[in-house]
Amino acid sequence: MTPNGVNVKHPDKLFIGGEWVTPASNESIEVVNPASEEVVARTAAAGNRDMDAAVAAARDAFDNGPWPRLSPMERMAKLMEMVDHLETRVPELAAAWSAQIGGLASTAGPMHAGGVAGLRGIASLGERFAWVEQRPGMAVDTVTVVREPVGVVVAIAPWNGPFAIMANKVFYALIAGCTVVMKPSPETPLEAYIIAEAAEAVGMPAGTVNLVPSDREAADHLIHSTDIDKITFTGSTAAGKHIASVAGGNMVRATFELGGKSAAIIRDDFPIEAAAGILGNTITVMSGQVCAMLSRAIVPKARHDELAEAIAGVMKGVKIGHPDDEDTQLGPVAMHRQLERIEMYIEAGKASGADLVTGGKRPAHMNKGYYMEPTLFANVDNTSRIAQQEIFGPVLCLIPAEDEEDAIRIANESDFGLNGSVFTNDAQAAYDIARRVRTGVVGQNGMRMEWTAPFGGFKQSGIGREGGDEGIHAYVETKTILTDAGVEV
Repeated sequence: MTPNGVNVKHPDKLFIGGEWVTPASNESIEVVNPASEEVVARTAAAGNRDMDAAVAAARDAFDNGPWPRLSPMERMAKLMEMVDHLETRVPELAAAWSAQIGGLASTAGPMHAGGVAGLRGIASLGERFAWVEQRPGMAVDTVTVVREPVGVVVAIAPWNGPFAIMANKVFYALIAGCTVVMKPSPETPLEAYIIAEAAEAVGMPAGTVNLVPSDREAADHLIHSTDIDKITFTGSTAAGKHIASVAGGNMVRATFELGGKSAAIIRDDFPIEAAAGILGNTITVMSGQVCAMLSRAIVPKARHDELAEAIAGVMKGVKIGHPDDEDTQLGPVAMHRQLERIEMYIEAGKASGADLVTGGKRPAHMNKGYYMEPTLFANVDNTSRIAQQEIFGPVLCLIPAEDEEDAIRIANESDFGLNGSVFTNDAQAAYDIARRVRTGVVGQNGMRMEWTAPFGGFKQSGIGREGGDEGIHAYVETKTILTDAGVEV
């Protein structure tokens, strides 16, 4: 069972060793549309035995199969074929995203078209990356440094951006020569099916790409396998810490892109109305369910009340509606438990003494679906729960600061360090402040993203980087070969 417009051939099966196979158990995954609260898809659910089979297939494909032994250029050519296939399925990817998490139809198409286009840049590393380098040595004639695939990769993606995040992991792993076991979120398994079908369509070697959607118990069994070489995980910090402990115990390589509580610092030179427009509309992007979301806004105390009033005005004008409506600006949050989590934090914000300026409840005109109004808390204490913990919903905290130095201190007063922004018309000031904020990305005047650049976090926001040419480093091992004469490479 799949949603309208999504043509997955074998949703009741797993993709292991190049074949669509029936799972060892009779378990299945149900996907609920958050706008209608109805089941819109059912897929197979992998159990422990299926996880073992997928790892064994990937292990054999890496140890004995052709993929790691192809040249980077040969791998690039095959991945470009996969991109060609995925380009034809952008409408399905968009429909799957909207049906599974309530993503807005108005943005789903361009978002997934851009995600597919970005894969060409990853594939092109086959010809651009320095796979082999030679340099003169001091104790030997020639030092040859080679980058070889890390091995069997377990790729675990979250539910908010399931295609782009999973596809990026898969393409980086594959261009490096690794083999992959995909473990999508149980809330959004469909995109990984389309990636698996793309691999099948272009004739990827058996076992090179495997798919095992599952619940958390079977996923935990997967990460404990001693036959895997690397885990790449995007998701919550709590889950990341658990995976890190398991990976460390087995000395498995691991990279993590985790949570955030990113701050926007508003300088005195930036107009209030412009800041309000950016902040009030940004918090509605994907219903606030973005790890890099600017969920804290830090403003000089003298401008605080004026900015609070202006943001509230923007939020009150946001069109809340069904994700299929073209004029909808804010759709539902992805799951009922996510709605309950947001409501819990709103109550915590009230109890903290912060001012609830607008929002904080379900919209009265939506009698079905997991909806929450855009919500603004003002006069927020940066040490409070709503300022320190990731809410993952359309809730913005406005925090007053004494001056610019205090604003930078507040921005850094966080366990997270994923994203940030400096609102200013002075690019040099934006750069100078960005250098002092301990976060992986800082953009001028908004939640700016650049898919050709490395992305990742400081502190509890993760380890390692995805995106850009730097993204390949997590999927290769560096080997040094020392010889008494120059050799052909």
